[in-house]
Amino acid sequence: MQQILATNNEKLATAQKAQADVLRKERELDDAKRELDLTVEKRIQDSLAVVRDKARLEAEDALRAKVTEKETQIAGMQRQIEELRRKADQGSQQLQGEALEIELESLLRSRFTRDLIEPVAKGEFGGDVVHGVVAANGQRCGTILWESKRTKAWNPAWLGKLRDDQRAAKAEVALIVSTTLPKGTETFDLIDNVWVTEPRFAIPLAIVLRQSLIDVAAGRQAQEGQQTKMEMVYAYLTGPNFRHRIDAIVEKFTDMQADLERERATMTRLWAKREQQLRGVLDSTAGLYGDLQGIAGRAMQEIESLDVLMIEAKGEAAE
Repeated sequence: MQQILATNNEKLATAQKAQADVLRKERELDDAKRELDLTVEKRIQDSLAVVRDKARLEAEDALRAKVTEKETQIAGMQRQIEELRRKADQGSQQLQGEALEIELESLLRSRFTRDLIEPVAKGEFGGDVVHGVVAANGQRCGTILWESKRTKAWNPAWLGKLRDDQRAAKAEVALIVSTTLPKGTETFDLIDNVWVTEPRFAIPLAIVLRQSLIDVAAGRQAQEGQQTKMEMVYAYLTGPNFRHRIDAIVEKFTDMQADLERERATMTRLWAKREQQLRGVLDSTAGLYGDLQGIAGRAMQEIESLDVLMIEAKGEAAE
């Protein structure tokens, strides 16, 4: 019995040891499985983070590209809007000018029913309306050239241009109707042989100028048949055509004189600049020759022209 009991105890110890080994291996397997699950989870989380970062970067790049595209489109649209606004402003000013021209023509037609009121055809001399003054007896007494301006600022160049147009139209009187007058002019004025007036004074001024043309024509007609060649020459010299021609000659001469003065001033500056440059080159050459002569001594051959330059340079320095 003791032997059997000892054998059973050994078997029991062996079985317990085996059971302990099994339990330990199960626990190790569980630990290994949990470690593996944790490692896999970490790798999955890391992969997800990389994927999220990549997706975020791609989304940011796509969004940035879309924003840049939209900004480019907005900038292009703004440029188009500015261009359209500029064209609209130009068109508006042109329409306003044409409206003033049509209004002026209508006023002249309604006020002076006998006169010949004609708009200036495109491509001909400047101005807007040619006003042919006709007396009560049907005689053509003269011409008034009208120019209408609706702008925000007065431009003195209009005067010279209208005088040229006046000569081309062979008109006795040139008149500018402008919403903006020159500085110092409140109602109307004669500036450089061109009448300038506000729109509200256009018709009253036209009545006066028209009547003066009729009076001059009547006086000229009364003297017809009695004028000698000398009288005709005198009438020409005292008439508007001669004055227009002299004005044209004087204006062109004045322009030529101004151009000549500008050219003279420009050439004077250029000559002074060239003289300074040449003097600098000669001084530098003479100085170089002197340096070489000081180094080489008598071995260096004499250059008479440079010796003269050195003497002149010393004399100028002493002065």
